Amino acid sequence: IYIYIYVSLCYNLFIYLLVNLPDFRLAQIMIFAIEEINRSEMLLPNVSIGYQIYDTCSSRMSSMSMLVSLFVFYLFFFSQISHTASCECLSNRKDHPSFFRTISSDYHQSRALAYIVKHLGWSWVGAVNSDNDYGNYGMAIFLNTAQKEGICVEYSEKFYRTEPEKLKKVVDTIKKGTTKVIVAFVSFIEMGLLIDQLNILNITGLQIIGVEGWITSKSLITPKSFQVMGGSLGFALRKINLEGFSDYVVKAFWETAFPCTQLKGNSSQYVINCSRYQDLLALKNYNEDVPEQRYSSHVYKAVYAVAHSLHSLLKCKEQEGCEKGLTIQPQQKPSSICSESCLPGTRKAAQKGRPVCCYDCIPCAEGEISNETGNLTQCPGDLLSNAEKNKCVLKAVEFLSFTEVMGIVLVFFSLFGAGLTVLVAILFYRMRDTPIVKANNSELSFLLLFSLTLCLLCSLTFIGQPNEWSCMLRHTAFGITFVLCISCLLGKTIVVLMAFKATLPGSNVMKWFGPAQQRLSVVAFTLIQVLICVLWLTISPPFPHKNMKYFKEKIILECSLGSTISFWAVLGYIGLLAVLCFILAFLARTLPDNFNEAKFITFSMLIFCAVWITFIPAYVSSPGKFTVAVEIFAILASSFGLLHDPDPVLSEDLNN
Repeated sequence: IYIYIYVSLCYNLFIYLLVNLPDFRLAQIMIFAIEEINRSEMLLPNVSIGYQIYDTCSSRMSSMSMLVSLFVFYLFFFSQISHTASCECLSNRKDHPSFFRTISSDYHQSRALAYIVKHLGWSWVGAVNSDNDYGNYGMAIFLNTAQKEGICVEYSEKFYRTEPEKLKKVVDTIKKGTTKVIVAFVSFIEMGLLIDQLNILNITGLQIIGVEGWITSKSLITPKSFQVMGGSLGFALRKINLEGFSDYVVKAFWETAFPCTQLKGNSSQYVINCSRYQDLLALKNYNEDVPEQRYSSHVYKAVYAVAHSLHSLLKCKEQEGCEKGLTIQPQQKPSSICSESCLPGTRKAAQKGRPVCCYDCIPCAEGEISNETGNLTQCPGDLLSNAEKNKCVLKAVEFLSFTEVMGIVLVFFSLFGAGLTVLVAILFYRMRDTPIVKANNSELSFLLLFSLTLCLLCSLTFIGQPNEWSCMLRHTAFGITFVLCISCLLGKTIVVLMAFKATLPGSNVMKWFGPAQQRLSVVAFTLIQVLICVLWLTISPPFPHKNMKYFKEKIILECSLGSTISFWAVLGYIGLLAVLCFILAFLARTLPDNFNEAKFITFSMLIFCAVWITFIPAYVSSPGKFTVAVEIFAILASSFGLLHDPDPVLSEDLNN
């Protein structure tokens, strides 16, 4: 039987039960628990619980008629608590969200039956179950476990109490079968019918493995049935003695539940009021069966579960009582919608040709999220949607750092080039007193080596997280140091040309481009670049910028140029000096060997120009931190090109 215990808005308990002695005892234990709670000062101190009992008359049809009449309670998710409904099917919280029970699921009993069979060494068994949810689900779990444990099942049959033909088929199958061990996952009534048929056909010598529904029932054990039932094994519910209940069923219960027993007056009045309870009144002084009631504690726990739930809902306190006027509303009214609400991370997509209430739920697009309320939100620019599309999270930030492989490699070459340049300067300084060094304008050579060192080191300002100062420093330092370097080369090229002209008879051109004029030309060329950079920093300086255009999933931290015109003016001026130096050096390449420095300057400027010509398309097309890497590579490559031979005269002197 199914016993449902749930709470109505007026806090009454409803129980449906079969009218027989065991079920009558269950009704008594329910009333016993309710009266105990109503007397308690700790549990529901100022609230009384009532009850109503409905008789199902041992009929599944009558039970269903009563359940249908109150089906609205199920729709409104009123809690139902069972003391015997052990079917594994009721464990599905999605299908039965408001169903609870005080008995364990058959999942455990079914598996335990298989373990008993295996423990006793039986590998060949038959299986019979009731054709209802209780039997079908329980047997399915047993069969699955038996297969895993290596137990073979000769047959698996089922029947229901109102199906005599199926029962006959089950008995015939048992009779024809070769196994002597039968697992009977059947309810009490079906087991009684099966035993009767086995007795009639005198089928004996069976070892039956049973379930809690009938294994402890004394009414099934008779002299005739013992030849079938003798030696049966199974699991039983634990018997728990409830203090005071045995006395309650013979005294206090009748005084409260049946007031007609206290009627005074003529016997005719007693007959009118109590005649309909004659069958029950015969049990008034009988309590010998009470210790054998194995479901009593489960009913008792169910009632107390309801009481404790109410105690919490009504916010009861031991001294202050429960809150008055508190309305307990049911959970979700019946649902009537075309499409369920979209889960977080999904959005609505209209179904073609259907009303707006009907839609599909599809995953949110990149950069979109939806929460529990179903609202679609666009993530701000510096955020992106997480994998579940239900929260906006910070985008990953990317810039060329000192700790990554590319940054480490570029730093290495920058420091290596600077160190190499310093080494050349030291060697040049050691030979500063030689005639050939003095004749080669050592002042410009030292200035050239110094500017090359700065060119190589300025690439370090391009690495690391951009900030306001580093953005302004990196481009201006790069522009000024390169102009200084090329100005020195331009000066040395002019000196070579002038020196050759001075060797011609009657020429005195060197007095027009002596050391003072050389220094002045370098300063003048460099000041022009300084002026451009000052104007750039004054009008629209570079600044740190979060670039979110290249990649949707990350932010590129870079230096915005500020004034693009100023940036290209800096590069353009460098290019102008480089081209001028290249042209003069190219014209001087045919001079005699004593003036061969122009050949080396031509080669260096050829590398310089080639690097920066290829830099422009690479710089424009490179994304993210690779833009910075391309610029650093161009600085280093052109610097190493200029370092190729800063003073060939010195090289010749070293070789000699």
